[in-house]
Amino acid sequence: MAVLTGSAAIGKEKHLSPVHGRNGGPMVISTWKNGIQANEAAMEKILSGHRALDAVEAGVRVVEADPDDMSVGFGGRPDRDGNVTLDACIMDEKGDCGSVCALEHIMHPISVARKVMEETPHIMLAGEGALEFALSMGFKKQNLLTERAKKEWEEWLKSPAYKPIINIENHDTIGMIAIDLNGDISGACTTSGIAYKLRGRVGDSPIIGAGMFCDNEVGGAVATGTGELVMKTLGTFLVVELMRNGRTPQEAVEEAVERFTRKIPDYREHQVGYLAVNKNGETGAFSIQRGFNYALYKDSRNLLIDSESIL
Repeated sequence: MAVLTGSAAIGKEKHLSPVHGRNGGPMVISTWKNGIQANEAAMEKILSGHRALDAVEAGVRVVEADPDDMSVGFGGRPDRDGNVTLDACIMDEKGDCGSVCALEHIMHPISVARKVMEETPHIMLAGEGALEFALSMGFKKQNLLTERAKKEWEEWLKSPAYKPIINIENHDTIGMIAIDLNGDISGACTTSGIAYKLRGRVGDSPIIGAGMFCDNEVGGAVATGTGELVMKTLGTFLVVELMRNGRTPQEAVEEAVERFTRKIPDYREHQVGYLAVNKNGETGAFSIQRGFNYALYKDSRNLLIDSESIL
């Protein structure tokens, strides 16, 4: 794995004395370059004594609220009918989890997912039901389609066709795993999905075990890329189970990606990237295509790193 250098080095070195928690904490890892800012918010929570659950929620909320990031939340690219629909899931150190999918008009689906986890007997709410629940919890309804995203959609309508473009706009996801000062692990994943998707399409991001999975005895994993491929292999559950059975995080993510080469005939036409963390804070990253990068905040350094790939 190569740390980006020169003008591409987006990470920060704070030159603080490292804070040592239990097991592998504190640390935060997240997908793509938007993870740098997300990691900052997450680590601030951890160093203030909050749970990893609070950290991952706070971290991905930064990206959800950024109108210039067209892959997640406010400003996300719409479906083919012009609707911004959001998916998210969250999971804590006790194995509790919550999820929303096809949610419209709410800027922070990750926080709605947490409310589903904490305030209902369910794990996933969808569509209009998810919106009604969010409004009942005090979330505010708003228009998520920015002028920039609307103009791009209107241009696409002139010759509408659907084909995922590898690595475009970070492939529509931020996934994050954090270990807090107690050594506890939590994860989050949130997205606006693939641009100009069919209305009602849901990818891997809100699916526990596909877009994100963590087990406090073992570690956690997140996925990004073409959700349909991740769902076919339940990729993050696979990664965690491989680690449970003795694989290192790097060995686990490499095996998960290699499953595509054996099971998905057209895998070369897609991108999927995995991140993994074990209980000791060791990490792994791997993808199908070149171009996947991730942000790692550990030992007072928050750096953007290039992942290795199978192609």
